Order: sequence, then C-alpha cells, then structure tokens
Amino acid sequence: MDIALALKAVILGIVEGLTEFLPISSTGHLILAGQLLDFNDEKGKIFEIVIQFGAILAVCWEFRHRIVTVVGGLATDEKARRFAINVIVATVPAIVLALVFGKWIKAHLFNPITVATAFIVGGVVILWAEWRESHRGQVSHPQGNALLEAAKAGAPRIESVDDLNWRDAVKVGLAQCFALIPGTSRSGATIIGGMLFGLSRQVATEFSFFLAIPVIFGATVYELYKSRALLSADDLGIFGIGFVFAFLSAFLCVRWLLRFVATHDFKPFAWYRIIFGIVVLATAYSGLIAWHA
Repeated sequence: MDIALALKAVILGIVEGLTEFLPISSTGHLILAGQLLDFNDEKGKIFEIVIQFGAILAVCWEFRHRIVTVVGGLATDEKARRFAINVIVATVPAIVLALVFGKWIKAHLFNPITVATAFIVGGVVILWAEWRESHRGQVSHPQGNALLEAAKAGAPRIESVDDLNWRDAVKVGLAQCFALIPGTSRSGATIIGGMLFGLSRQVATEFSFFLAIPVIFGATVYELYKSRALLSADDLGIFGIGFVFAFLSAFLCVRWLLRFVATHDFKPFAWYRIIFGIVVLATAYSGLIAWHA
C-alpha cells in the first residue's frame, strides 16, 4: 500500500470525523483538504462518501439505545412514533431540494471560494444567533417584576426532543436546506436554526445528530450506487483506513460536543469559521495557494 496515500486517508478521515457534527462544515473542509492533498479526483469523491458513512455510524453507535427504543416502540409508543415522524418530516425538504438542484450545486458551488464565503457568512449568523440567545431574556416589566419576566422570556420553549411537534420539525428541516451550499454546515444550520425556533441548545444539538442519520445514510447509499462503476477491490484498504479514522474521530467528537453544549455557546466555532474563511480568501486572491475554482 502506498504510505503517502494511506496518510492522506488518515488525515481526511480525521477531518471528516471532527467536522461532520461541529457547526463548521465537513464538506467545506473536505473540499479544501482534498485540494491541498491533491486527492479530489473521482476516486477521491467516492472516498469522501465512505468516510461520511463512517462518521454517521459513530452517531448511530452513540445513540444506539435511543434508536432501538424508537424503532421498537413504533407500533405501541406514541412518543416514539412522534419522534420518528419528526425526523422524517425534517429530512424531506433537504432531500427534495438535493434531488432537484444537487447536480447544479455540485457543478457550480463546490469550490474553495464558495466554501470560504459560506464559512464567513455562517460564522456571522452564528454570532448573531448567540447574541440573540443571550439577550432573549433581557426584558423589562412595567410593574417591576423584571426578574420573573426575564426568566420566562429567556427560557427556550423546547427543553426535550420528545417535546418537538411536526411544525418544529418542518422549521428545522427548512433550515437544513441551507446546508446544501458547501461551507454552510448541516449541523450548524440545524442547530442554529433550531435555537432560533425555540429549541434549547442541547435539544437542537441532539436533534441535529438524529437528523444526520437518514440524510447522510441516504446520500451515502445513493452516491455509492451512482458511482458503483468506479469502485474497485484495490481501493478497499484506503477506504477502510479512512472509514475507521472517521468513525473513531466522529465518535469522540460527538461525545465531546454533547458535554460542551451543556455549558458553552457556539461563538468559538463562529470565530473559527470567519478567520478560516478570511485566510482561504486571502491566500486565493494573493496567489499564495492556487485554489481551484
């Protein structure tokens, strides 16, 4: 096995695992990393599909008990049925738009300049959403009971994924559509969208994880089927390396993020996006790095 190629597989697997569920866009990072490592040909695109599958399996493993409970309770448990319906409802808008505009998006928007621009715009949106979140409870009350009113106004409307209704799911699903633009971030769109629609930070994050399962799994199966003619047994080693490292890094990242959101906001990710986007644009327009449009 080519050691250099194996090292590229390790790097890209880790990049995928660490960025898939953070609000910083795994697709954007893979586009940039693929160009820097010169691993962005047709075989490289299939490799990206494989490592995304590894990342989504990490989420399935982390939430395996909840998944088993929901699937097992579909026939008898109203709460399980409602949760499953919410996931399906939230998934539909992005799937429909991807089927209609997917080819055009890949042909025109899958480039470093679009990614960098989306990084910056997305970072600004996250900062605005966090500012809005922090100021939501700052209200006054004409009768002097300011603390009580602030507490009511500042509390998220939804504190558990079991309290979501289909309208909430539709809103989060529509927010997810923005993630079709590379560099936006699927997790970022669903988490920040969920927070803007009244979900707590923890609920928005958890629901985003569950939404990733049908979206990424479906996209993986569809893309692998379309690219089946390019698959070769000779690639199993490289694909396997990327898959394993994507799974492990995603598993660690998901566990870390669930703890992180309990006590922190997303401002660090917003600033990372903005700075990284500016660096990419600066290197592109200065000619320091020959990013391919």
